[in-house]
Amino acid sequence: MAPLDLLIPSLLLAFSLLISVPPCAFANNSKLFREYIGAGSNRVDFSDVPVNPDVEFHFILAFAIDYTVTDASPPAPADGVFTAFWDTDTLTPYKITSLKRSHPNVKLALSLGGDSFGDNRLVYFKPSSVNSWVANAVSSLTRIIKLYDLDGIDIDYEHFLAGPDTFAECIGRLVTTLKMNKVISFASIAPFEDREVKIHYRALWKKYGNAIDYVNFQFYAYDSTTNVTQFAGYFEEQSMNYYGGNVLVALSTDKSSSGGLLPENGFFDACNELKMQNKLHGIFIWAADYSISNGFSYEIMAQKLLASA
Repeated sequence: MAPLDLLIPSLLLAFSLLISVPPCAFANNSKLFREYIGAGSNRVDFSDVPVNPDVEFHFILAFAIDYTVTDASPPAPADGVFTAFWDTDTLTPYKITSLKRSHPNVKLALSLGGDSFGDNRLVYFKPSSVNSWVANAVSSLTRIIKLYDLDGIDIDYEHFLAGPDTFAECIGRLVTTLKMNKVISFASIAPFEDREVKIHYRALWKKYGNAIDYVNFQFYAYDSTTNVTQFAGYFEEQSMNYYGGNVLVALSTDKSSSGGLLPENGFFDACNELKMQNKLHGIFIWAADYSISNGFSYEIMAQKLLASA
């Protein structure tokens, strides 16, 4: 046995190395399933979606957008003053209360931004300043989150009229403030393989990655000819880009964006392989609004896979 005076420094060094590793770096398999809902116009309700009681299920409302909404003028960036743009007639606070009562394993989040709205009008991240955007966002989102009894937020800005440092500071301060105020208990980001998107989200991850609980990486943005081997490479690449994070795998049922590794090309085989490697941190699907046409078959399969031992 080594002398005590030699052993103690070694133990201190080992401990310092351990605590320097991001908290999620040792994460194993998860039973987390996430589903975006509310972006379509076909009145899909929470009760339409099958919920397996043996998974942790997150509904993500798509979207809350900081744009003006008036009849007098065209929509314009609103500097962090968010409005609910999802199907608020169907997905109401009352429905959420009922959902949570019926399914204790369900939590809800809202997603910020998205690609476009209305007549394909792009959603831009455009703060007038960091301080004003954060103040407005904290205030407006706190009101919405409390009204709808939500548990978290998801960041899905895809177009930018501000630099990566500004994006990182705005989003990072928003997430940390909402968590500190106990308004939310979790936060996620939803990047995809695109130069501008990568630059902005990597800047956010570098500075505030410890505040982000999940990475909803949009693997369906890759080409639809993706095979299992290519997908495995993409997963490893993004796991390194967001090192220490819980990178979820993804599937789209929206025919306009259903690329990546498709179910018929081995998506669930790849999920099983990740599970065998203790790397399956969860699955998310875009989106319930489109899945209803096939009876939510992929949602059922994904949850069954996650729930199995």
